[in-house]
Amino acid sequence: MKTSRKTTLVLLLACIAFSLAGQTGTLTREDYILKYKHLAIQEMERTGIPASITMAQGLLESGNGNSRLAVKANNHFGIKCHDWNGKKMRHDDDARRECFRKYNSVEESYQDHSAFLTSKSRYAALFEIPATDYKGWARGLKKAGYATSPTYAEALIRIIEENQLYLLDEGVDIPDAKDMLAKKPERKKDLGHTGSSRQVLENNRVKYIVARAGDTYADLTRELEMLPWQLAKYNELAQDFEIKEGQVVYIQPKRVNSDATKTMHIVAEGETMYSISQKYAIRLDKLYARNMISVGTEPKPGTKLALRGRIKGKNTGTIPKPETPVEEQEEMQFEFDPE
Repeated sequence: MKTSRKTTLVLLLACIAFSLAGQTGTLTREDYILKYKHLAIQEMERTGIPASITMAQGLLESGNGNSRLAVKANNHFGIKCHDWNGKKMRHDDDARRECFRKYNSVEESYQDHSAFLTSKSRYAALFEIPATDYKGWARGLKKAGYATSPTYAEALIRIIEENQLYLLDEGVDIPDAKDMLAKKPERKKDLGHTGSSRQVLENNRVKYIVARAGDTYADLTRELEMLPWQLAKYNELAQDFEIKEGQVVYIQPKRVNSDATKTMHIVAEGETMYSISQKYAIRLDKLYARNMISVGTEPKPGTKLALRGRIKGKNTGTIPKPETPVEEQEEMQFEFDPE
């Protein structure tokens, strides 16, 4: 009788285990792409990080979503604690029991991955690379020290090309795994090398065009073979913004610094932080940050703004009195911290 009960219990436990195994399973690479591609696209449109790069990093760092960190902490990018104040999880990586960030959801992990790349100065150079240049981004991530593996960039590039993830960067959705592997559409041309006859100029190593009368957002997007979100993102305006004749329209991401010949700017009457950022092809958020000015605040005429480095101390908002020697003016207000 005892033996019978034991046998029944063992069989019952086996059935339960089998049932749970069938329910959980593991994600394949195709499963992962189809499940989370919308998050990668969402972050690309919000921050400019190529969806192919985000997706490839998620696949590589999380083992297609099956790693212990991904399952137990929703951490799909292997981001360690650093200055993190949220939930944490201990996990063996380069050393035993290292501290990793823990998230409430996978979406939160994707959003924090974007925040991590956009907030760290060592990744700033990435945002000067076109969003369609996934190889440049992969190599830039390795160079900036995202991972210790010497073959990290090659691994990302291989994942992107084997799964045609560059389609996501070009606005082509991946409906299902079969279609994804079967379709091999022609890649779009790099920005500035389209079939357009329009003159492409350059400011601070950023390509731009000058708008003509009658230009619209939709027409320029088609003519320059760009994605619907790119012009808005690169010019830091709402999508489908109104285009005026003579307006400078950047067709690549603006840079974090001006070139070495332009280190500062004195604000003239009628100028705004945005117009200055467009004038020098510098990202607006970086212009605010390097000058210790609150976002949304407009400088007074005569304010001296740093275009490279970072101002030490508070920006007074005014230029020193004219009688103060120029040499002293520079020393008083514009000691620069290199980035």
